[in-house]
Amino acid sequence: MKNELKEYIRQTEEAVKKGNVNKNRLESLKVNIGFFQHERLVHLIVTMTFALLTVISLRLAMAEIYLLPLFVLFLALEVPYVFHYYRLENGVQRLQELYREAEKKDE
Repeated sequence: MKNELKEYIRQTEEAVKKGNVNKNRLESLKVNIGFFQHERLVHLIVTMTFALLTVISLRLAMAEIYLLPLFVLFLALEVPYVFHYYRLENGVQRLQELYREAEKKDE
């Protein structure tokens, strides 16, 4: 998904920069922003779930040391999710900026 988002942003930036914006392109951009926002929401839910499980497993591992590997596992899964969500969030925000720029150029 990371590469797909980066490529789509690059193509959109080029189109907006060149002024190659029309109603169809704007509508397509709007739909794709919706798709990326949906994915962002799903990853937010997964990230928060793993964060909660990580905190719970840490608390349990403090009482029962044999649960420490569970905490380490959740932490190892949480870190990449946070970075992935960060990239999705910034990518969607960039697409929204490009949409607003394209809207202005289309007027």
